[in-house]
Amino acid sequence: MRNLGLIAALFIALPLAAQAPTPPPQSQKPAKPTLEKPDEAPADTPAPAAAAPKKPAPVKKPAISETEGKVVEEIVARVNNEVITRSEFEHAKASAEDDAKQDCQNRCTPEQLKTLIDDTQKNALRNLIDQSLLVQRAKDMGISVEPEVIKQLDQIRIENKLASMEALEEAVTKSGVNWEDFKNNIRSGLLTKKVIGSEVGSHISVPKEDIQKYYEEHKQDFIRPEQVALRSIEVNTAGKDPTEIADLRKKADTARKRIQDGEDFGEIAKRYSDGSTAKQGGYLGEYKRGELSKELEDNVFKLKRNDLTDVMETKQGFLIIQVMEHYEEGQQPLAKVENEINEKLYSQRMEPALREYLKTLREESYVVIKPGYQDAAGGSNSEIQEVSATPEVTKTKKGHKKYLLFGKRAGDSGD
Repeated sequence: MRNLGLIAALFIALPLAAQAPTPPPQSQKPAKPTLEKPDEAPADTPAPAAAAPKKPAPVKKPAISETEGKVVEEIVARVNNEVITRSEFEHAKASAEDDAKQDCQNRCTPEQLKTLIDDTQKNALRNLIDQSLLVQRAKDMGISVEPEVIKQLDQIRIENKLASMEALEEAVTKSGVNWEDFKNNIRSGLLTKKVIGSEVGSHISVPKEDIQKYYEEHKQDFIRPEQVALRSIEVNTAGKDPTEIADLRKKADTARKRIQDGEDFGEIAKRYSDGSTAKQGGYLGEYKRGELSKELEDNVFKLKRNDLTDVMETKQGFLIIQVMEHYEEGQQPLAKVENEINEKLYSQRMEPALREYLKTLREESYVVIKPGYQDAAGGSNSEIQEVSATPEVTKTKKGHKKYLLFGKRAGDSGD
């Protein structure tokens, strides 16, 4: 999900490419946090503010009109027996800037950012239709993600330092988001990802010979200075009393031992770390010599791939760093960059394969767009009849408003 604050991010329909399963993102380089020097942080660093769910972007009110005293939600598209409303469409467009900034991770020029925002807005309706098609396909396949929904809700609760699921529901509702819609958005994202993985991703492979060929043809791209790819677990002790600090030291020691015993660093980071990169599995980025404090540089540059530092004590708390990869200066051997090349080639093949799959889903479905609205994938247009949101003959969707599904295309005798 997009990083707009945990609640807001999960309430926004994603461009599908972002939901497609990919190999571990070792080549992606988020903006690097500033790593504090051990024992050199300001002693008077204030404690963080009381934890609360991050405030989402305002949820826009539905686009409605009044017909004979009854409220009508404007329907802009029909996807089989589901509808997309104008309020959903406008919300997706309004989120384009935040989505684009997250994609760029501070690496885009202003011109590139503007182009990405424009493209995201232009594709907003297409993405909503695509997601509806994929969620419906998941239901047809009998896919259930309820355990994953509960797990993700609990992770959001933990990251926002809330005591219970009831507290999370209260925080979500106070932010202006309907709790059932919030859960349904998580569910839809998980269903979409499973369908893409099963129906598209599972059929994509990158042979070893393709990786070798790419490496040979782009060797100049893999001449690099010595650098390390790092991820971290940070246990914050700011403002804590000695007893609490002792308990937090045990927490850090436990996290390190679990990793040493074979558990995945990224999963432990999500659960134990207080750092800003926790939800990315603690990933910090790649650092050359001279970009870290002397103490950290001396510590991590002597480590090999997957090695851990000891638990380091700082004025802010306790810090554990893992070296994901250690690149020696000069031409990188294929073994060092194989995952990076695999990810790149996989992504290049995923996008056209996904679009072809979605094209097939559309051809097998009833997709119609209200005149005046543009679908980048080329949906059909039809006159849409606006009616009361609660007429006698409706299709009901649990947890949502009711809508009369709009008219058929000329020549249709039924769905």
